[in-house]
Amino acid sequence: MPRPRRTQISLEDTPYYHCFSRVVRRAFLCGDDTYSGKNYDHRRGWVESLLFELETVFAIDVAAFAVMSNHLHVVLRVDIDSANRWNDREVLEHWHKLFKGDELTQKFTNGELVEPHQVLRLKHTIAIYRSRLCDISWFMRCLNEPIARQANQEDSCTGRFWEGRFKSQALLDEAAVLACMAYVDLNPIRAKMADTPEQSDHTSIQLRIRTALKGEQPKNLLSFIDNERDNQPNGIAFLLTDYLQLVEDTGRIIRKDKRGAISETSAKLLTKLHIPHDNWLKLTTEFGKLFHGPVGTLQELTDYCEHLEKRRRHFAASCQHFHIN
Repeated sequence: MPRPRRTQISLEDTPYYHCFSRVVRRAFLCGDDTYSGKNYDHRRGWVESLLFELETVFAIDVAAFAVMSNHLHVVLRVDIDSANRWNDREVLEHWHKLFKGDELTQKFTNGELVEPHQVLRLKHTIAIYRSRLCDISWFMRCLNEPIARQANQEDSCTGRFWEGRFKSQALLDEAAVLACMAYVDLNPIRAKMADTPEQSDHTSIQLRIRTALKGEQPKNLLSFIDNERDNQPNGIAFLLTDYLQLVEDTGRIIRKDKRGAISETSAKLLTKLHIPHDNWLKLTTEFGKLFHGPVGTLQELTDYCEHLEKRRRHFAASCQHFHIN
């Protein structure tokens, strides 16, 4: 039986979550559907465009994504501090980019006078919207539902487009975050949809490589910021060049027709993450099979379960086998 989303999200333990959605009824999100004979590549653009639109509305950052033929992956970071810093008007302005709100919220954002007896109701509504704007479930709902409606309209049919609820898993440490990001970024390589990361259309790794050539980072993706320091913006605490090299090395090893090996730079990064080379390859090729729940060290998994009042540590064996404590 599916578990309520609130029993899977613990911002006390981590702001990072891997979310996954798959389509049903032999429907295709993009690519060539051999069953119907149609090509759906244009739907990749729908997903990517909407994903970046939502990133500007929600207090949630996109760390990685990959739009595949019948499923999509995103790695998200919840930025609850940003949501708490927004004033009341900013909260409503963000919400109104997606939803109309009600007469009272529209009245407030338009600068009209709010009656004293309406203030309490307005404050309550703003508190609800603020909470939703840093809620992964609302983010994924706003991503999946419009895509489903658009695809159903194009297919001239009704009913489910996505395979039930999206699946999510907490990424409890830096090793889990980077391994999951690489797993997501290398999806087209493993599926033989692309030969190299830079040829992997509609993925975060392609965007990172293209902007890195200009000495920049994508504005709509969570940035790499090297080691964490005081008064430093939110980001992934590694060098972008190190991550790109690691993905490149791993992709070459995965491909049967390429010679590949872990470079000295990548080896240093894996050492920093306390992940042996063989374990890294296992993680980046079988992450989805190995983990169907939270990912981290045994201690982090224990803390996570305690904070969510879980009686059992599910998937403890996988976490213990693929992390060095």
